[in-house]
Amino acid sequence: MRDHQKVAIVTGGARGIGRGCALRLAQSGCNIVLIDLLEPEMKSTSDEIRKLGSQCITFSADVADHQVAADVVRDVHTHFGRLDVLVNNAGKSMPVGIREITEDQWDQTININLKSCFNWIQPSAEFMLSGGGGRIVSMSSLNAHSGGVTAAVSKFAYAAAKAGIIGMTRALAKELGPQILINAICPGLIKTEVAKNPVIVNREAELIKGIAAKRVGTPKDVAELVGFLCLSEPCFITGQDFIIDGFQWNR
Repeated sequence: MRDHQKVAIVTGGARGIGRGCALRLAQSGCNIVLIDLLEPEMKSTSDEIRKLGSQCITFSADVADHQVAADVVRDVHTHFGRLDVLVNNAGKSMPVGIREITEDQWDQTININLKSCFNWIQPSAEFMLSGGGGRIVSMSSLNAHSGGVTAAVSKFAYAAAKAGIIGMTRALAKELGPQILINAICPGLIKTEVAKNPVIVNREAELIKGIAAKRVGTPKDVAELVGFLCLSEPCFITGQDFIIDGFQWNR
């Protein structure tokens, strides 16, 4: 089914999981709004979306800026006349432990990974409610459950921010339902451009031994779940967090 009239905002949509989610939604006919600071990659992704027959507009924006989020969401609604889907995907790792991390690094980690979700949900929810409803998916992490062990993004500040997304999701499901359904996704090892680092590249064979699916994930794996949560009708799922890691039993 192609939802030609639906409009979806994807933060961090230029590459990786965000790009995968944007393309998946576009394949179902959604018009896409990409938010990112990586302008060359964002242009490449937007070109692919248009080849799929969907409209795409882009904004170079800092997701941690509350006023910028409000302004962009308003502009999106003015442009399309509606807003149906928000995918909070933007995030940043912080591989620094408690004894080394600075206050600025802590604040940056919380602002980009957790506060950004608040920044974009608040204005989006207003337009979704006035338009009859919508869907929100926020990208948490397996580290929200495990605390992280081997991954470069697994230190405590990142895990704390991603755990906060789960708490926010559960609370807002109660506050915004039934018009808005909101869920979180907790990816495990996903092979993206960011994940092409020694932690995964040099240890992939070792790491997949502890994964029942015997492989690491891809952006498409996550995007398929996002597509289901954002577009399926009817949908009786809200306030949930979905671990998508091929069952990593040492988590």
